[in-house]
Amino acid sequence: MLKIRLSRTGKKAQPSFKVVVQEHTAPIKGRFVEELGFYRPAEDPKIFKVNTDRIKHWISVGATPSDSVAVLLKKDGLEGM
Repeated sequence: MLKIRLSRTGKKAQPSFKVVVQEHTAPIKGRFVEELGFYRPAEDPKIFKVNTDRIKHWISVGATPSDSVAVLLKKDGLEGM
């Protein structure tokens, strides 16, 4: 089962996340199928950029977003989250 979730990158006390498609059993920092965007909560204002076409494609194929990604996508304007 594929999940769209956040994978942490960045230094200590400077969080940065990649939005990736991974197998649900894969470790968070492990191998991913495709990188869809990024999220930088430490910057002011917070930056969230994703490829919405690819997000819609992966959801249509059967991937499910994690709770945190679903909240970010809903704030970004993607319907159905």
